[in-house]
Parts: sequence; structure tokens; C-alpha cells
Amino acid sequence: MQTFEKWNLEKQNPDEQPEEKQANKRGRRSECLIRETKNIYRKAFSETQILDLIGMESFKDGYQYNFITGGDIDSLSYLKAILRHQNLDYCLFSTWCMASDDIMQIEEWIKNGKIKKLDAYLGEIFPSSYPFEWKKLNELFNKNDLGRIAVFRNHSKIYAGYGEKFYFGVQTSANINTNPRAENGCITIGKDIFEFYKNYFDKIISIV
Repeated sequence: MQTFEKWNLEKQNPDEQPEEKQANKRGRRSECLIRETKNIYRKAFSETQILDLIGMESFKDGYQYNFITGGDIDSLSYLKAILRHQNLDYCLFSTWCMASDDIMQIEEWIKNGKIKKLDAYLGEIFPSSYPFEWKKLNELFNKNDLGRIAVFRNHSKIYAGYGEKFYFGVQTSANINTNPRAENGCITIGKDIFEFYKNYFDKIISIV
């Protein structure tokens, strides 16, 4: 496994707002993780089908499960598949936006002990464009002492976490909201992919 980092140390834009300067004060960073995996490919056209395609067979360490989807699927569908196999001691998610129904689903998992600790990373539009969801998410996190909520110039769609059985990372093109468009997704099983994302998101400075 190899990890490459690249920092953009260009001069700060004088027109940036104060919160943007704070978020960028260390420079923008890009990272690339290269790892050898055994690949599995699947097509799915509904949330039910993606769960059935994965099945109840245990995920295998070092394997990568690739999907092309179309229909009733959002990134939360992949987390549902993970939770079929294990409860999570920790999980982080990154999304540009999400709906109230998705927050209710996460709340249900928290109440049922499916997820113990959770960090959330949201796009910069979220607090102002989704004020109800922003309020409900903060209430959920504060009530259950889950973890941190960070807002930044974010458009990534990521999950990473671990339970008793395995570590994982999930990359998708889909936000945590359902749409009828084709989307791609990938579940990678392994501790290195978890640490890759955890190390990156831990360094994010929230703008709110």
C-alpha cells in the first residue's frame, strides 16, 4: 500500500471570505492511496437489489466490491449493506447534502446500537440550504454525544468505519439522497482504506 500527498501552496486569494481563509490556511491537499485488491463487480437497479447482490456472505479483507447503479439507490444504501454484517464502533460520512428521512434512518441506527460513534462532513451549502436538516442533525449529535460535524468546501461522498469483524471504506458518486440517475460506488474492505480517510478528515477545519 502506498499513499501520496500533494499540497497546494499557492498564494491565498485576497477575495476569499474569512471562513474560506480559515479553511484554506494550510493549503489544499490531495491524497492518493494505491493498494492491491481483488475486485468484484455488480450492477444494481434498486436498493433491494444492491443488498441482495451483496448477500449475507461475509465481506473479505482485501476485496473491493464495485457497483454501477440506477434507480432507488443513494450512498446510504452501502452503509445499510455494511450494517447487515456488523454493528459499527465508529463511522464517518461525507456528503454534499442529505434529506430528513436519511437523518431519521441514522437516528434509528443510533438508537438500536448499530452505530456507536459518528463524524459527519458536509458541504458548505448545507447549513443555509438545508436549515431543517442542519438543525435535526445537530440535535441528533448533541443528544447522543456522537462525534463532530464539520462543514467545508466539500463534494466528496465517503464512508469509513469499523466494527468487530472488519474495517472498510466506501466511495460513491451519490449523495445521501435518492435520485433516478446512474451512480457508481465501491466498498473496499481493509484497515488501510479506513485510516486513509480517517487521517484526511480528522485534519478538516470546519468553517462553521
